[in-house]
Amino acid sequence: MSNHNDLPPDLAEIEALARAAMATLPVAFKAEAEKVVLQIEDLASDAMLTDLEIADPFTLTGLYDGVPLTEKSVSDQTVKPDAIWLFRRAILDEWIERGDVSLAALVAHVYVHELAHHFGWSDEDIASIDEWWT
Repeated sequence: MSNHNDLPPDLAEIEALARAAMATLPVAFKAEAEKVVLQIEDLASDAMLTDLEIADPFTLTGLYDGVPLTEKSVSDQTVKPDAIWLFRRAILDEWIERGDVSLAALVAHVYVHELAHHFGWSDEDIASIDEWWT
């Protein structure tokens, strides 16, 4: 994706890349993945960082906030929808630091990693979708 004046990709562009990654998921996972709320922010909130005991917000590129499907029960009371958070500035920093992957590939990698938490996927399951997971 390109934008005017060589500005870094904005929140909408990161979301578009994540949605493009969602569109490439195997059919068996796509419908359930579409139920997970996608949130794009510049950086994780102070509350998130405190909960995770993370000091540097630039080290957190994504977060799954919810109950994995493998742990859900039909009797569970849904308090809030499951969500995947992607953090634009941390992703851009990692992208620049790596220098060897496209931004689309990195966003897809972070998205699939967080989606794996939702599905309760094993490393083998993730590797079947995301070749970086080895």
